[in-house]
Amino acid sequence: MKCSVFVPSHITGFFEIVDHKDPLKKGSRGAGVVLDRGVITRVKINSSKDNVIIKINGKKNPEESPITRKTVDLMKKEFELENKLIKIDHMIQVPIGAGFGVSAAFALGTSFGIARALNLPVTHNKAASIAHLAEIEMKSGLGDVISELHGGIVLRLKEGAPGIGMIDKLISSQWDDLYIVTKTLGGIDTASIIGDPVLKKKINDVGRNLLFQLLKTPTPQKFMELSRKFAESTSLMSEDVQEMVEILNDESLGASMAMLGNTAFAISESLDTSLDDTLIAKIDGGGIRFIK
Repeated sequence: MKCSVFVPSHITGFFEIVDHKDPLKKGSRGAGVVLDRGVITRVKINSSKDNVIIKINGKKNPEESPITRKTVDLMKKEFELENKLIKIDHMIQVPIGAGFGVSAAFALGTSFGIARALNLPVTHNKAASIAHLAEIEMKSGLGDVISELHGGIVLRLKEGAPGIGMIDKLISSQWDDLYIVTKTLGGIDTASIIGDPVLKKKINDVGRNLLFQLLKTPTPQKFMELSRKFAESTSLMSEDVQEMVEILNDESLGASMAMLGNTAFAISESLDTSLDDTLIAKIDGGGIRFIK
């Protein structure tokens, strides 16, 4: 029993944290863009002794992937899976911990992969809600799951897991011929940001009204303008990222910082950039999908 899943990565431009005692109703409102490069998760399951083997790019990771382990545990609890040898291998196409929503991609690839491999009685939203729950419990993200599920330039109108949260998207004709240009200097610990009460207040004070502005002018240019405003107003952007953003901004429709990572990103009409060591992708409009 095996299955392969592609989950696109996701960069958040701006957001507002919304708490709730029910983790399925907790999340974020905001906007982001989904890339056509992400994570391919291969799941193989045998009836054997109860065990889980997690690999990243074909190799066992000493630290494994906590979000993958959490997702497996939630799936086993939900569907009473026993005496299964579950092997999971994540093949990564984007940097980890740098604002690309990799933890959400791990969780989604795991929940969907297990569900498909075992032909479990589960809907699309139910499998995704388990991935969202894993993200919330691990404090590794708030809104990447629902965005990666659907693809496009995504507006998260209501917080929460798929089936509870609500999204809208820019019409694809606005972004069919555009590129996402990124350059990463390293990662940021998401939990240290979203769990800090001072930073959380600043994020929410700045991010609260930006979504309404984007709804009034739903274009890629406006999305980038508001993302830049958010990054600067929250003081989350380092000087090095700021320098890259300035360069990309002059070469594109707009540039900002990926939330949350030491990564600059831009939406551009061209592949050309003066920055070295960039990752360039197209916008992915399809969201998560099974592959052969």
